[in-house]
Amino acid sequence: MKEYFAPSELIINDDGSVFHLHVKPEQLADKVILVGDPGRVAVVASHFDHKECEVESREFKTITGTYKGKRITVVSTGIGCDNIDIVMNELDALANIDFSTRKAKAIPRQLELVRIGTCGGLQPNTPVGTFVCSRKSIGFDGLLNFYAGRNEVCDLEFEQAFLKYMGWTGSMCAPAPYVIDADEELIEQIAQNDMVRGVTIAANGFFGPQGRELRIPLADPKQNEKIENFEYNGYRITNFEMESSALAGLSRLMGHKAMTVCMVIANRLIKEANTGYKNTIDSLIKTVLERI
Repeated sequence: MKEYFAPSELIINDDGSVFHLHVKPEQLADKVILVGDPGRVAVVASHFDHKECEVESREFKTITGTYKGKRITVVSTGIGCDNIDIVMNELDALANIDFSTRKAKAIPRQLELVRIGTCGGLQPNTPVGTFVCSRKSIGFDGLLNFYAGRNEVCDLEFEQAFLKYMGWTGSMCAPAPYVIDADEELIEQIAQNDMVRGVTIAANGFFGPQGRELRIPLADPKQNEKIENFEYNGYRITNFEMESSALAGLSRLMGHKAMTVCMVIANRLIKEANTGYKNTIDSLIKTVLERI
């Protein structure tokens, strides 16, 4: 690991905050809730007993406060694994780099991160309204492939089985997916016995990568049918979303604990959707706040 992080690599604003998030090191709690929608940050924070700071920059909104004696930071990431790359690296820098010396701290600080999101269900046991915990994530985004140590933290046998099944082996036009596990201790803490523990595809887009076809035909019209029928060592793919793989992968490489839990707002198998989910996701938020 580098001993010194140059200004070009770690950009610190004039007020001492990290470049994109505009958060200062002292404003970050050890327990972090991530949401995609900036508007959902206020929904989570509405349950706080006390708010100590509120920061907003682009799609990144942050509130730190306390809930029943627990200090918690809630951050919006926007959509996609590319944004998770920004958020996770900056949160890790806030926790583990001394901004005055630009050197890594001697004692690592471990964050506990739970992403609360929405997803599309792919199996009969994931109807609209189901809470799905991403025990494993298949990253279509390719983000983790740019980091050293990727093979040491991923399930390589699962990856090869999935690639072979999808017919993507050796194809230059296909994604290079990686398979990563969420933190098992955190899953037990948050999911307990009332959430579906599944395998999530973190797609690198909302339309084509998730098998949606509007005016551009899909390269593989049978993609979703294959995904729904894929099975490996008893695992079935349960849902689509767009961030869980990067969160789990980067957290594992950085030494943090992370997981994703989503509420199903559409089931692709039976073609149903709920656009009024914002009124019901609050129950998932309350559950996570109680258990984190």
